[in-house]
Amino acid sequence: MSWTDERVELLKKLWAEGLSASQIAAELGGVTRNAVIGKVHRLSLSGRAKPSGGAARTSRPKAPRPPRPSRPVSVGNTALKAISQPQVRRAVVVPIEDVVVPIPLRATILTLTDRTCKWPIGDPTDEAFCFCGHLPRASSPYCEYHSRVAFQPNIERRRDRREESL
Repeated sequence: MSWTDERVELLKKLWAEGLSASQIAAELGGVTRNAVIGKVHRLSLSGRAKPSGGAARTSRPKAPRPPRPSRPVSVGNTALKAISQPQVRRAVVVPIEDVVVPIPLRATILTLTDRTCKWPIGDPTDEAFCFCGHLPRASSPYCEYHSRVAFQPNIERRRDRREESL
């Protein structure tokens, strides 16, 4: 189908009346909705009339919503168990600078074994760089102290982030 002058005039008339592209395609016959839209854009038609299909909508004021009840707090693997008050548990962690590793326990990369704590101490580019060397906890590469530093429970990490952002 080609766009004849009569079909183009009918398209312009129907577009100005506010018909949709689908309605115009049905009226013209032999063209698709997309063909009508493409022709409208190529002709740079604008200023459509409002369709006279329905009454104008009036928005009614919305009633205020009641406040939501607060959600119960859950901790760790007790997600299904509601807790009335969050338990505040702070692990006492000594800053890393305060930990003293005795010289005989200090380990180098060459002396690390399964029975030594692998927590790095110092700057790796420094000659004094070493590893902790204490006995590690069961199924952990770190000793008791460094395990507490390395593996913090999720709730404590979230709380620490909130405190830092305030």
